[in-house]
Amino acid sequence: MAATPYVAVVGAGGHVAPELLASAEAVGAELGRRGAVVVTGGLGGIMEAACRGARGAGATTLAILPGPDRADANPFVAVAVATGMGELRNGLVVRCADALIAVGGEYGTLSEIALALSAGTPVVGIGSWEIEGVRVAADALEAVALVLDVAAA
Repeated sequence: MAATPYVAVVGAGGHVAPELLASAEAVGAELGRRGAVVVTGGLGGIMEAACRGARGAGATTLAILPGPDRADANPFVAVAVATGMGELRNGLVVRCADALIAVGGEYGTLSEIALALSAGTPVVGIGSWEIEGVRVAADALEAVALVLDVAAA
């Protein structure tokens, strides 16, 4: 793993339960406190909550956007990359990261988890898909500790 860990935080961009948004924000904040760069898809929901937490902790946030316009990024993104690739950008989100934390999520999140596992990238989930290879965390602190520990191994 690089000296500065890049951790993708993935999850639904639409309507998300408040407790999952709180978890994503806490994940972003803890990653920021621990010196990680937070990578997301750059839009709303889980992605925005993670970016908000990370920026509040002084971290860099990197967004890999599905559309062609950087202005579509949520307001907590420091660096936006507009791909124009739609959901195909999920592969870029995963490949930019040393590890991945999934918070909740739908089928797009499942695709990111599958891509990460296929690439050998460590995955930790909070209230997300519990499939083989995904380590399950009870909360944000445990998720960040697990993901940084396995990413460093």
